Amino acid sequence: MSPQTVHVALYDGLADWEIGYVTSRINSALWQKEPGRYTIATVAETSDPVQTMGGLRLVPDITLKELSPQQSAMLILAGSGSDTDWDSGGNVEMGKAAREFLDAGVPVAAICGATFGLAREGLLDERAHTSAAPEYLQMTGYRGGSYYRNERAFTDGDLITAGPADALDFTRHILARLDVFTPDVLEAWYQLFNTGDAKWYGAIYAAVAQ
Repeated sequence: MSPQTVHVALYDGLADWEIGYVTSRINSALWQKEPGRYTIATVAETSDPVQTMGGLRLVPDITLKELSPQQSAMLILAGSGSDTDWDSGGNVEMGKAAREFLDAGVPVAAICGATFGLAREGLLDERAHTSAAPEYLQMTGYRGGSYYRNERAFTDGDLITAGPADALDFTRHILARLDVFTPDVLEAWYQLFNTGDAKWYGAIYAAVAQ
């Protein structure tokens, strides 16, 4: 069976650390329930290389014109720090792609500034969500204030959102939604990186062995 593709959006100034946990875990067969079930592909508006906030030069696998919700397991959107970032009105086409995914029933995961873009697109008006702070999203003029949740990360159906300091919790929700790990492995993995306590290594392997 061919692996399902998880698409990660690229744009200049991408906050690369916000997707580090999740791409490494999806791309590694270690501890997974079904190794090889998913693969990662990157998508950008054009085929030109982008430079992340951390200075990495990345070449997209496909362009937005080639992206189809029907051929994807999830679209992951991170924040950005360029002159044309989410907060400055940029990445509009990525926001439209997120709408297409949600309309098709395919999950979208957004963290940091990407939540601003989704709010601007009207995608948070009637979906429970979180972000950096409610005041941050209010700058978009969105109407979803009553749906804001004061959580590090939050899942509402096919939508996952998280604040800028919550890449680990963001990953936890994504891995749960995609069913990458068993619940016991996921909890032990999360606690390992959340606490740094080596005892959780043993818990991971004990859970895998079950």
